[in-house]
Amino acid sequence: MNPITLNEPFRAVFYAPFYVAEARGLFTAEGVEVRRLTAGDPTKAAENLLSGAADIAWSGPMRPMMLRDRDPSCPLRSFCAVVMKDPFLLIGRGPNPGFTLAELPRLRFGSVSEVPTPWWCLQDDLRQAGVDPHALDRVADRAMADNIAAVLAGELDVAQAFEPHAALAEARGGAVWYRAADRGPSAYTAFYATEARIADRGAEFEAMIRAMAAALRWIAQAAPEEIAATIAPLFPDVQVPALTTSLARYQGVGLWSPTPHFPRAAFEQLRRAMTTAGILTGAPSFEECVDEAIVTRALGG
Repeated sequence: MNPITLNEPFRAVFYAPFYVAEARGLFTAEGVEVRRLTAGDPTKAAENLLSGAADIAWSGPMRPMMLRDRDPSCPLRSFCAVVMKDPFLLIGRGPNPGFTLAELPRLRFGSVSEVPTPWWCLQDDLRQAGVDPHALDRVADRAMADNIAAVLAGELDVAQAFEPHAALAEARGGAVWYRAADRGPSAYTAFYATEARIADRGAEFEAMIRAMAAALRWIAQAAPEEIAATIAPLFPDVQVPALTTSLARYQGVGLWSPTPHFPRAAFEQLRRAMTTAGILTGAPSFEECVDEAIVTRALGG
């Protein structure tokens, strides 16, 4: 098999299964050499796929959906489900066990600015709870770390972030008020590539899918401490206790798909959120955006 250039959009704890596959030698065990490069952001990763600078990337299925909605000839296809629940959390200064989304319009709130999907999905949650997202007192242009600092300083009441921000905030008196993963299936991360690359590099991609299946099986049963020890070299700025807490929370909510087969309900939730947020003007179908056949070939059923 030929070496594969894999683009990581950015470093994140919720991408743990990809790092596990690499660290435990699961790609190598399937006979494929994978060279992981960090693109820096999901848009750059998509550009690298379209230009041929990368063979494959991981990212939210939102990108093939959005690009295909704009241009039906877009060749990008998602496959190999990995993160199929929403990893984002709402974090406040102290415990608030009775919190509901109906309270959010009365609070000073900081939403994620680094990536769009969590805000799109939270807007959909709010609408389903009878709350107008436009009614929020929302800070929309600050980084997650800055919003969490503002919460702890009393300048905001609640902020939206992923791990390890929640674990780090808890160590300083913060608390998780809401777990977006509790809504159920939500298509957050899978591999994606152009249709031409899927055809040309099918054997390598199928080997990578089998490696990810092994990573998902392992991460489902491993102790959080063992997962943390496995991926800690990729997170040198996060202390191991905070990384362990982060992984335990994600494992506890069933963040990671049990298999690489793509759940249709997760795709449909994301499409609804993108539609109600005004991002999609049409309704790109599961079959147009997801290549499930390559997963079936890779896993034999």
